[in-house]
This record gives sequence, structure tokens and C-alpha cells, in this order.
Amino acid sequence: MPGGVTALLGGNGAGKTTTIAMLLGALLPTSGSVHMLGHDMARDRFRALQRMNFSSPYVDLPKKLTVRENLRIYGRLYGVPALEKRIAQLAEELDLGEFIDRGLGKLSAGQQTRASLAKSLVNAPELLLLDEPTASLDPDTADRIRAYLQDYCKRTGMTILLASHNMKEVERLCDNVLMMKRGRIVDRGNPAELVARYGRKDMEEVFLDVARGTSAAAPAPHHPDPESPEGEAA
Repeated sequence: MPGGVTALLGGNGAGKTTTIAMLLGALLPTSGSVHMLGHDMARDRFRALQRMNFSSPYVDLPKKLTVRENLRIYGRLYGVPALEKRIAQLAEELDLGEFIDRGLGKLSAGQQTRASLAKSLVNAPELLLLDEPTASLDPDTADRIRAYLQDYCKRTGMTILLASHNMKEVERLCDNVLMMKRGRIVDRGNPAELVARYGRKDMEEVFLDVARGTSAAAPAPHHPDPESPEGEAA
């Protein structure tokens, strides 16, 4: 859904990271094909990647470079027009000013996360893939990043696919949820629909039911979406 936020949820080993890697073209599926933004990722991944980006606290940017240097390098790789203006805009929106000319390796976890998010937005992507975007952050910084992402999507129409274990984050940010288990999408819906369907009080309880296989809830009717990561993830 353009301008929406979709969560990709599942326990460890469910296939979330593998799915994101395939959506980025970093891994090839063992069967079937992956199409992103109208492009076959096995044949035409670079056109799709020009319109996408990715951020994860588990994937480091070059730590010997400053934040500004990182943004310049990635901006040039994406061919961003008026790059210095775009960097200044992101620096203001994400409050990078006090550390933008410091080496990334000297920054706190929260500052590095903001720098990584700026890198992921430097090309103004149509689709942003996020893997645990607020992991290891203090509650204040995490809340500010969630608020920024919500506002950015509303302003630009960008779509986000979010892998997270933070169910409060999912309830706040996400319009749609894809539940994964053993490499497959086993259920889907918005957070309120899933909570009602499983007869639980919140998404954390729904997540535990699906991960442990303890729920008798009937899955939602299956309606394949060509833009969603359906089917096997490995």
C-alpha cells in the first residue's frame, strides 16, 4: 500500500531477514521469482534498487568516515541530484547537526541509528526496508524515530516494510502485518484485526501464539498481493 507501513513478523528463524535479503536482490530464491516495483530482481535489480533503500542497526556504515562523508558517498552511488541540499535537509530533520562531521565510530548507538536512517533516505526512496530500526535505543530516541518515520511517510508517500520484534512499535506504526513461520506467510491483517481474530489483548500475545503454534484462530482469507513477499522465503 503506497504510503503505508507493513510489518514482517515472526520468531527467530521464521525467514524475515532472508526475505528482506531476497527483496534487496542479495539472495536468490530457491524457487519462484521476486519482483520489486515492477522489476525482476534476478534480471533487473539495479533499476529497482535505485528506487529503494535499507537500514538496519546490524549492518554498519564505514565507521572511519564522518556522517557527512557517508551520506555523500551513498548519495553519489544513487545519483542524487542537489546532493548537498538533500544532506542538509536530512541533517535538519534528523537532528544530525552536532555530529555530522564526526567519525561514525565515535557516535552513540542512537546517533549511529539516526545516521543510518539518513543514509537510507538519501535517495528519497519509494520503498524503505527496515530491520529492527529501533533496536538497542533508549525509549526517547526510539519514540522520536517512530514519529519521524510516520511523518515522513505521510509527507512523501514512501512505503515501509518493517521487520521488528517490538510489538508496541508494530501497533503504533503499521497499517498491515504479515505473520511468518518457517519461511511462509501464515496470516495477515492490520494489528486490530489480528488482535480480534486471535482473541488476544495485544500484538505481543498474537505474536507468541503464532510463534509457538498455540492458537486455533482461523487465518485470514488469502489474497495474493504481487508487491508483497508471499510464499517461501528460502
